[in-house]
Amino acid sequence: MPGFTTILSPAKSLEMEAPDIPTDMETTTPRFAGQTRELAGVLAGFTPAKLASLMSISPRLADLNQERWSAFGTRGNPRGPAAMCFRGDVYQGLEAWTMSTRSRRWAQEHVRILSGLYGILRPLDRIQPYRLEMGTRLRTRNDSDLYGFWGDRIMKTLRRDMAASRSEMLVNLASDEYSRAARLSEIGVPVIDVKFLQIDAGKEKFISFHAKKARGLMARWMADHRPRTLADLRGFDAEGYRISQAGSDDTMVFTRPRPGV
Repeated sequence: MPGFTTILSPAKSLEMEAPDIPTDMETTTPRFAGQTRELAGVLAGFTPAKLASLMSISPRLADLNQERWSAFGTRGNPRGPAAMCFRGDVYQGLEAWTMSTRSRRWAQEHVRILSGLYGILRPLDRIQPYRLEMGTRLRTRNDSDLYGFWGDRIMKTLRRDMAASRSEMLVNLASDEYSRAARLSEIGVPVIDVKFLQIDAGKEKFISFHAKKARGLMARWMADHRPRTLADLRGFDAEGYRISQAGSDDTMVFTRPRPGV
């Protein structure tokens, strides 16, 4: 039977030392250490004003990120497992910090997080605090943006990981900004896109906050239920979502009533 791997986007919000992160589990090391150091080295040379312009962020956030890049790689800089340190909408749905050991093990093999700084992460890869969106037009020695910098590395690593986990289909739960970096048209396996909609007054609506959380909910559901077939995958039902007949062979659509209705 075919198995699945799924991809997620990272989050801007981080909690590096949250009390709900288990302290008794093994973590892993990100696999593109050289590339990560290169990017961090470039950004460490930026002033707060230049970071604010590059990333379109406030002066307060620019100061914070200048401090982060200056400290990056130092011994005392905090480190933690990616899926538990990211705390944005997707990760409020995933709630990796509450996973059972069995679900965490499945996620480590089948869930991948795409990253502008790290390229591709396993859930338990140790990260340091950072902010670097994949769409950032950061110039490096040979490239004008991060898509050029990462090239086909992410896609090839994802393909190898899928072979290792015997996954024959990819569930795309990442945003367009990040899935573009994975070059999914070149990966050589069927890709299933997923949409999450809410029904309000008889109309289906896309609501960003809820859709982001639903991506995490689905990744968590997959880790808990370990689906093997498309029929299994269509059984996703967290927080009221149900499969819609409006989908197609390569796109699954899940809908739910507006919460509280």
